[in-house]
Amino acid sequence: MFKTILPLVLGIGIVGAAVPVFAKNSGSYLAGRHALVQHDYEKAADYFTRALSLDARNTDLMEQALNAQVSLGRFDRAYPVKRRMESAGHTSPMFQLVRLVEYIENDDFEGLVEAFDNGLTIVGILDDLVEPWVAVGNGNLNAGMEAFDQVSRQSGLRELALYHKSVALAVSGDMARADAVLSGEENGAFPLFAQGVLAHAQVLSQLGRNEEAAELMVRAFGPSPGAPVAADLLARLQNGDRVAFTVASDVRTGIAEVFYTVAQLLYGELQSHRVLPYARTANALGPSNVSGLLLTAALLEQLQQFDLATEVYDQVPRDHPSFLEAEFGRADALRFSNRVDAAVEVLQQLTETYPDRVEVYRALGETLSREDQWADAQAAYDAAVALVDEPRAQDWSLYYARAITLERQGNWPPAEADFRKALELQPNQPQVLNYLGYSLVEKRRNLDEALDMIQRAVAAEPDAGYIVDSLAWVLYRLGRYEEALPHMIRAAELMPVDPVVNDHLGDVFWAVGREREAEFQWHRALSFIDPDKPNPDIDADRVRRKLDVGLDVVLEEEGAEPLVPTSND
Repeated sequence: MFKTILPLVLGIGIVGAAVPVFAKNSGSYLAGRHALVQHDYEKAADYFTRALSLDARNTDLMEQALNAQVSLGRFDRAYPVKRRMESAGHTSPMFQLVRLVEYIENDDFEGLVEAFDNGLTIVGILDDLVEPWVAVGNGNLNAGMEAFDQVSRQSGLRELALYHKSVALAVSGDMARADAVLSGEENGAFPLFAQGVLAHAQVLSQLGRNEEAAELMVRAFGPSPGAPVAADLLARLQNGDRVAFTVASDVRTGIAEVFYTVAQLLYGELQSHRVLPYARTANALGPSNVSGLLLTAALLEQLQQFDLATEVYDQVPRDHPSFLEAEFGRADALRFSNRVDAAVEVLQQLTETYPDRVEVYRALGETLSREDQWADAQAAYDAAVALVDEPRAQDWSLYYARAITLERQGNWPPAEADFRKALELQPNQPQVLNYLGYSLVEKRRNLDEALDMIQRAVAAEPDAGYIVDSLAWVLYRLGRYEEALPHMIRAAELMPVDPVVNDHLGDVFWAVGREREAEFQWHRALSFIDPDKPNPDIDADRVRRKLDVGLDVVLEEEGAEPLVPTSND
């Protein structure tokens, strides 16, 4: 289906072609263009508004200002620009989108029917799905149903059209017929995507058929759904609650669902800035649709507009099943915008609100670990592990994460115990095998066991450069230099700008007598060390010392064993 609709939704672009401007406003125009290319919609809106104040009749400036305001979700500020464009006789897909939203927000479906008849068009599938909804809004339910049926006969659009037909029937109060569509009784069977399953379950509950609804949910999502909304719905169904139909409440929110489902289909397939206007339209028409809010926030994060993403996450109500997911997203957005303390504060508050949720402490531990706050991260993981009564296979990552915090603090015995606990739960987990194996190599302990662990890790992930590096390094530590070399070269090919890998390759080259190549790799390693981000796995001064006097002298100065090649035996 998706390959069919993709060419039908490419009409809206965010950055238009370059246009001539007068010298008096060229600075604001160029700054706005740059901001729009960088997806900095706040600045773009500001600059284009300034430019318009100096050149009020420039339709290209109007178009760019409209793009910025829609990307910000500020349709109230887009309407005056749209009216200017209308007066100037200028049109575009974005203009038509804003025009559509204004009709809907004014509940002027009669005017919207006339506008469609006179050429209003968004693009492809959006027209196909919105027009039937508009007919329903204009009081002609039968015409809307017939229009949905016609769209369902188009190649690749059957699932979407029948889903929206069922939602329109549910909004109109005809739950029995909505069930007939979703069950395949009226139009024949069709596969339901996740949102369709949720809608069908709500319809069945409205009809007093909770048991059927619960069975439908279990078939689709399993007995313990991972998605919070699905888990909450299943719990209420099993509790015997009569669940409300919340997919849409009226025609306006039904059209919002059109834009949400199309944006969801395009997410990850089109560039995020091209999907964002559809998601913002869904938010404007259906502000209570939390799934739409989460989609918009995710798009903004991909565009590195973390402050805007934070604002969207903040709109999710505290009593919604997805509130915790939204708070995790808000914390991530704060961290990416370099507001780490604020991110930590969000997660710490969640531990007070949800003191019995393992995932909350895990998220706090992950955030603190990323900032190298190892002691605080360990405390968070301690709390998470304490909530696990009987560890299961999926809990391996908790012990693995806590082991890293312990190892980073130099507390090896309990770190090793946690690594081995993680392996007990997941015996062939490559990350654990590699980390524990590499740590044993660095500590010159159990080298044969370490080699076996790392070989198993490489077998599981042969293209993971850091694991291949570990294999080469354990062979180097065992004195099997010639055998280590091809693996280390391979690791450098997989991770060509990693300073640790290049430093290791230099050591192996030195060990096999290729001293000029060793010096070249050490120079490369130094060039990849970021002075603003200390790397605990490489000492720049030690690398420089190797360049000055060679690896043999450095090992002697450190009191380490000299390089002595050994056989495989």
